[in-house]
Amino acid sequence: MARSVRVALVGCGFFARNHLFSWKDLAAEGADLVAVCDIDPAKAEAAAKEFGVAHWYSDYDAMLAAEQIDLLDIVTRMDTHRALVEKAIARGIATIVQKPFAPTWDDAVAMARAAERAGVFLAVHENFRFQTPMMKVAAVLARGEIGTPGWGRISFRTGYDLYKTQPYFYNEERFIILDLGVHTLDIARVFMGEVAHLSAETQRRNPKVRAEDTATVLLKHVSGAVSVVDFSYESRKLPDPFPETILEIEGPDGAVVVDAGLTMRVTVKGEMREEDIGAPLLPWTSKPWHVAQESVLITCRALLDAFRSGKPAPTSAADNLKTYALAEAAYESAATGRTVKPRTA
Repeated sequence: MARSVRVALVGCGFFARNHLFSWKDLAAEGADLVAVCDIDPAKAEAAAKEFGVAHWYSDYDAMLAAEQIDLLDIVTRMDTHRALVEKAIARGIATIVQKPFAPTWDDAVAMARAAERAGVFLAVHENFRFQTPMMKVAAVLARGEIGTPGWGRISFRTGYDLYKTQPYFYNEERFIILDLGVHTLDIARVFMGEVAHLSAETQRRNPKVRAEDTATVLLKHVSGAVSVVDFSYESRKLPDPFPETILEIEGPDGAVVVDAGLTMRVTVKGEMREEDIGAPLLPWTSKPWHVAQESVLITCRALLDAFRSGKPAPTSAADNLKTYALAEAAYESAATGRTVKPRTA
């Protein structure tokens, strides 16, 4: 086996547990979780004890100074990312940062450029494209079964109470596009190609939240394809498909459809087949979160493999800027009522 990769994790909150379980599972593949850090010492100590991590810290700078870290996994809120990432890059530490990449375009670009100048590995933990159902769709498209995609819809609509575990959502200045939209817009990029321009409408349907909780985005792709990406935290349909992404993609030779219940229907030249594309339950995952939880493990594995290979990660900082640019364009379009071309770094 190749030399183990010394991993440290920053942020021991709600979602970080999925990362902690993932890195422990990846110990068999050479990941050695050597330290955890959280500004709340109780959380850091509890995570270290539960997951058998030798060292815990409440001081990020102290951890960077004391530990020999090969790969840093930052699982904190986006407003903390730039400072944490830039300190790691200054020490030459390869870094993974939780999505959304940053609260602003300028912050995201600054981190990407800093990593490029320093020649340091920097990736965004964009996990939706690594969900088992989405990878099954990607395989159908890669085989060319339906031909070149010409039209698509990617949808994530739920009324699940996310505020219970993440109450800070109530006060975000920019909400669902950066929290959820970056996932579905990323899938649109991966499946339909880069985007020439888009238009968007947003809504604030829950009076308790400060910013948008629903959005609909119409994208014109460089290939000529068109897609609709819609997402909401205020859906009232039952059964609630949370946390599933529903989609349909059409090409000249057929279509691929993912319905609620994790079923994929593929139609090719008049013949249809149906597949169960559900994710397996792991010892530490539970329904209905298991699809998203498993994708954290798959994403960590993909980024670990990319780091070891010396190649850019599939969700590198440079790649994720293209997704982030779609989120920025959606905000601009919703605010101005105009069609917007995504920015370039």
